[in-house]
Amino acid sequence: MTGYRIREAGPADALALTEALVEAANWSAVDLRPRVQVLADPVRRRYIAGWQRPGDAGFLATDATGEPIGAGWYRLFAADRPGLGYVATGVPELTLGVRPVWRAQGVGRALLQALLDRARRDGYPRVGLSVERGNFAQRLYASEGFVTVETRGVADVMVRSSR
Repeated sequence: MTGYRIREAGPADALALTEALVEAANWSAVDLRPRVQVLADPVRRRYIAGWQRPGDAGFLATDATGEPIGAGWYRLFAADRPGLGYVATGVPELTLGVRPVWRAQGVGRALLQALLDRARRDGYPRVGLSVERGNFAQRLYASEGFVTVETRGVADVMVRSSR
């Protein structure tokens, strides 16, 4: 598939980010989680609550008709209210979700590269994320320079220098 574009996400894109969060949680077609279950998790809700706060940055992928097909964003978390991939204060945590039909088409990589470039421009020397082991996105992250720094339950925390 071709015909997608990447643009910056703004305050009006909260719903598209919410849908991307659900897609990220449902990376495995075998272990699908209902939307309501994903959004009922208080830690996962931190990734979208109050979007767009100071320090938040993100990008939206849209198809040729302008329909959202994926999103990637980062935000900062406090040590007393961390995200799943929290590394340290001042290290933004990245979230990336793409609709299944658009996966393995370059959309995730384009979103990730836009986020890494933005993090560098915003002055963040590192970015982190959490990815469940077995998720094919882990290979994408490794190919873009992320390294596993910690294992938490069924997920790995990965970090990359934004250079």
